[in-house]
Amino acid sequence: MIDRQRNKFARLGLVWSALIAVLCVPLASSQPVSAQAAPLDALVRAYPDFLAGHDGKVLIWKDGTRMPVSDGRNDKTFEDKLRHASILDQFSIPYVKGPLARPPAPEQDPGRFRNTAFFDKMYGDCTKGEVQSKLTTVAWLPKSGGGSVQITTVNGVADRLRAVSDELDKLAPDLKKFLIPSAGTFNCRTVKDTGTRSMHAWGAAIDINTKSSDYWLWSRGGAYRNRIPFAIVEIFEKHGFIWGGKWGHFDTMHFEYRPELL
Repeated sequence: MIDRQRNKFARLGLVWSALIAVLCVPLASSQPVSAQAAPLDALVRAYPDFLAGHDGKVLIWKDGTRMPVSDGRNDKTFEDKLRHASILDQFSIPYVKGPLARPPAPEQDPGRFRNTAFFDKMYGDCTKGEVQSKLTTVAWLPKSGGGSVQITTVNGVADRLRAVSDELDKLAPDLKKFLIPSAGTFNCRTVKDTGTRSMHAWGAAIDINTKSSDYWLWSRGGAYRNRIPFAIVEIFEKHGFIWGGKWGHFDTMHFEYRPELL
């Protein structure tokens, strides 16, 4: 009798194990961890005034707008992404915070892919005067005679740039020569080699002194060159600005507000 009961319970145990296994398999596979969730989470965290969330496929704005994060193309080249970036394409090359370990590779341009529709919706379209109405004047290294610049108030960018300026103004004089005068902030223009809108057109970028800077189109053979000390870059990165000196298509004077990449 005892043996029969043991066998009965053993058979029931096997049945329950099999049933649990069958039930658990579809549950695990129906909700896979999305590789694109992390960058989209970072995007929502970076711009809380505008973004409510995402579902992995669609970015949801606080006004109810739903914007696809992908154009469905998996065969895009570097040049395709430069000219026709989706929201997810913007994250396809990671931006590494901190000093450069080595010069970037020729197509290593983290942050240079920009989805125009995304930034137009957030900052406005400068060709329609939408950006200009949101600009404010920020004193640039005022203790050192740096003058002033025009920058957007959207996303608190003006406040961030003031904080950058305050810290830079405390640097030694031999570092300030890289910063003064500024080569400009807002400019309703496109990027020279791509024809797509520049971050300057959204009032969310600043160029520092060109006399101490290097640009890939000025370089013979495109050989990477940089003279900007990392002490300057570190302060910008601390406040949410990425640096064009970390691009293969280097632009060492250029900083733009892209906290989602940091």
